[in-house]
Amino acid sequence: MKNKNTMYIVQGAVIAALYAVLTVMQNILLPGSASMAVQFRASEALTVLALFTPAAVPGLSIGCIIANLSSVASLGIYDLLFGSAASFFAALTMYALRNVRIFKIPFWAFLMPAVMNGIFVGFEIDFFFVNSLHFNFADFLLQGGLVALGELGVLFILGLPLFLVIEKKKLQAALHLDSKE
Repeated sequence: MKNKNTMYIVQGAVIAALYAVLTVMQNILLPGSASMAVQFRASEALTVLALFTPAAVPGLSIGCIIANLSSVASLGIYDLLFGSAASFFAALTMYALRNVRIFKIPFWAFLMPAVMNGIFVGFEIDFFFVNSLHFNFADFLLQGGLVALGELGVLFILGLPLFLVIEKKKLQAALHLDSKE
């Protein structure tokens, strides 16, 4: 039992570290590409790890908090709260939907980061940045749609191949990602 708990903590910590480092490095190398309204945050490809281990839920959430701390100066506390909440609920729903598959692909799970980020971050951008503490449904749909579009791009361009490699090569066992262990 102790070994399983240790593995869970280690997996979560590694996922958090990878997510944070990838996001911060992307923001350094390509400023704004991982933290603007229309973004292509490459680290979001790691959300597919929630399809293999429940440790990805806290790992991705903590990684997002750490990554968003690096941009607090430009985005305020809002992205720390809303972006991190979106990551938590996206990973949680991905893990819950991991076995619902169409042609052996968990398409519904793959949509969850786009849906959650579209809602949470779309609201954040509309309410705090575009409309100065006022909600405008049309602006929310636009901002949320742009966020979701970037998220879908990452998930299907980077995340799906990562998922396929892990699953087809049976790497989840080699990486100790089996949620059955």
